[in-house]
Amino acid sequence: MTQLFDNWNWPTRDSNRITAIEMHTGGEPLRVFVSGLPRIEGKTVLEKRRHFSEHYDHVRKGTMWEPRGHADMYGAVITPSDDADFDVFFLHNEGYSTMCGHAIIALTKLVIETGLVQKAEISFNVPAGRIEARADLKDGKVVQSSFRNVPSFLYLRNQTVNVTGLGVVSFDVAYGGAFYAFVDAANLDLGLGPDNLHKLIDYGRRIKHSVIAEFPIRHPFEYDLSFLYGTIFTGAALDSSNHSRNVCIFADGEVDRSVSARAALHHAKGELALNEKITIESIVGSTMTVAAVEATRFGDYDAVVPEVSGTAFITGKSEFYFDPDDPFREGFILR
Repeated sequence: MTQLFDNWNWPTRDSNRITAIEMHTGGEPLRVFVSGLPRIEGKTVLEKRRHFSEHYDHVRKGTMWEPRGHADMYGAVITPSDDADFDVFFLHNEGYSTMCGHAIIALTKLVIETGLVQKAEISFNVPAGRIEARADLKDGKVVQSSFRNVPSFLYLRNQTVNVTGLGVVSFDVAYGGAFYAFVDAANLDLGLGPDNLHKLIDYGRRIKHSVIAEFPIRHPFEYDLSFLYGTIFTGAALDSSNHSRNVCIFADGEVDRSVSARAALHHAKGELALNEKITIESIVGSTMTVAAVEATRFGDYDAVVPEVSGTAFITGKSEFYFDPDDPFREGFILR
């Protein structure tokens, strides 16, 4: 059976073929493009992201959306950098994000294990700023990756918003490379397990759009970063050895495992000391560890530098073809 298609004439036109390495961190997928992308112009990572979104957004749709992707697919475009090891920006079902911890953890593993770098400490420029990552190695294999995120801070404390169908919802907004609204799941009688996935997505979307409608979000320095990225529901851990569980609903209903802004939120509220590590569960039970390792100022805000650790795995390699006659060559999304 394995030889049935050996002599088939596979498509070879480079303009119609994109190759990617498939990975995951704690179950969160990452599709890293390694060949076939068009030339991306720009000196900074924000300029590169803007050029890609203006000229090649069909590539994002074609690789993130069905039939090549799915509603929770996530991607990374990694390029050479003038002042770091790499520039990288991120793709998802709705557009482009500013920072992604699970992607940095995975990319650290990828660039080391594929031989792109010959060291254990890596610097990445992302849309939110500069990220310093490092790898723990055993027999040449990355067994864990860690990174220090951009300065993170509590933006809105103890606010309420009226959400259609839910009533008045209490929330905070914190920044950890992106802005998130934090909601205690218990206040909504909302479990944080896979059986509640659709309700979590529904509630997360509603809360996000209600907060956007009433509360302006302004990054201290960058207009491109001034938006609410998602809703993070927090609750008790299922494993008592862990600090808590959270589920992040971002973009157009994607499910994530974000933790950096948690460190900023808890430190600002006096619930997390500097260098105190906490381990946070995801919806599937995977974990990441985070600590606030440095106090700093970021614009007008008291901030911390979070350090996040996690484990990633390489799951495969994909080649995608884009037949000009295919009516769904740019993909579609139903959720």
